[in-house]
Amino acid sequence: MFSLRWIIISLTLSIILAACTPAASPAESPAETNVLEAEPVVEASPAPPTEEVSEVEPPDNAPPPQGAESQFSTDFSKHSISYSDVLSGGPPKDGIPAIDEPTYVSIEEANEWIADVEPIVAVEVDGVARAYPLQILTWHEIVNDVLNEKAVSVSFCPLCNTAIAFDREFDGQILDFGTTGRLRYSNLIMYDRQTETWWQQATGDGIVGEYTGEQLTFYPAAMISWADFKSQYPDGDVLSKNTGFNRNYGQNPYAGYDDISQKPFLFDGEYNDKLPPMARVLTVELNGETVAYTYTTLEKMGAVNDEVGGESIVLFWTEGTASALDSGLIEAGRDVGAAVAYASQGQNFTSEGGIIKDNETGSTWNIFGEAVEGELKGEKLSPVVAVNHFWFSWAAFKPETRVYQP
Repeated sequence: MFSLRWIIISLTLSIILAACTPAASPAESPAETNVLEAEPVVEASPAPPTEEVSEVEPPDNAPPPQGAESQFSTDFSKHSISYSDVLSGGPPKDGIPAIDEPTYVSIEEANEWIADVEPIVAVEVDGVARAYPLQILTWHEIVNDVLNEKAVSVSFCPLCNTAIAFDREFDGQILDFGTTGRLRYSNLIMYDRQTETWWQQATGDGIVGEYTGEQLTFYPAAMISWADFKSQYPDGDVLSKNTGFNRNYGQNPYAGYDDISQKPFLFDGEYNDKLPPMARVLTVELNGETVAYTYTTLEKMGAVNDEVGGESIVLFWTEGTASALDSGLIEAGRDVGAAVAYASQGQNFTSEGGIIKDNETGSTWNIFGEAVEGELKGEKLSPVVAVNHFWFSWAAFKPETRVYQP
C-alpha cells in the first residue's frame, strides 16, 4: 500500500503529465577535462553479443501495449521482451516532448539561473563540452543534439535517476528519439522517428520493431555539479531553458522520490535484495561483466580501484552535487555527491579528506580524471562509460550484477 506521500506524488505526476501533452503551449519568446577518447567509447562499454534480428524469438504471445498499434507504425511482431512487462507512464507518444531544436547559452548567462550545487549532465566530444541541466531534462527526458559535429542524444529517466548519452548515428542514418509514454521496470522506453523502433534507455537495446536485438553506442556522460562543470570547462556552453515550452524549470516534480525507504513508482518487476531498491549506484559494464558501486561506498572511500571484465578501472567521488529528486526545488536537494569512472592505466588511487592522489607519484587528481598537481600534472585518464541508477531498476535488467564490496 502506498504511503500518503506516494498518493501526493501520484496526483502531482498526473498533473505534470497532463501538462506535457503535445498541445502544451510554447513559451512566448523562445531563444537563446578533457577526455582522451573523443569518439564514442565503444571499447569502454562494448555491446554484448546479440543475435540477428531474424533470430530474435518473442518471449511470449502477449499482445502489444494497449493503444500502441494505433500510435506507432512499429513492427510489433518483432520484439525481444514480454509486452506484459510494459506499463503506461501516463502520457501518450511524445506526451513528454523531447527537445529537437536545442539552443545554448554561455557559462556566464547560465550562472544567472543554475545554482552551483545543481546537477548537470556533462558530455564532451573532441574537446568541446556541453552541460545539460537536470532542471530541464527532468521535464523533457530527451535532447536530440549535435555536439561538435557529432549527432548525440542526451536522455534522463527521472524514475530511475539514469542519465545516458547515445550516438544518434546508427545504421547509416541519423536517428531522432522521442518518448513512447511507456515504461519497462520503471525505465523510459524511447523510440526513433525513422523506424519507430522502441529502445530501452537504461541499456540502449532495441526491444521492439526493426532494430530489435541491436544496441546503441554510448558516449561517456557524467552527472556532476554545475560548479564543477564551469570550473573545468570555462569555455563550454549550456542547454538553454528557452526550449519553446512552458515548464517550471528548477522545480522537481518528483519531490521526495529518492528517499531510501520509499518504494519505486510504476515498477512491476521483482526486487533484488542485494541492496535497498532506491539505493543510488554507479554501474560499469565491461567485457560481459557488470558491477554496481553504491554511493554510500563511493562517498566513504572517495576513490575505488577495481577490475571489471579484465580491465583495471578507478572510480572517483566528490561532494557538492544536489539530488535532483529530493526537494521541491532542485537546488535545495540534499548533497549526494558525484561519481565518475576511468581506466586506471596501471595506477592505484586513494582519497583522504576529499583529496584524490595516485599511489605511484602522489599527484593530485580531480573528478574529471585530470592530474592537477604533482609529477603527472596535465595528464588525463580515459573515461569509462558509467551510468547512475536506482538499484531496483538496474537489477531488474541485469540481475547478475556484482555489487562492489571494499
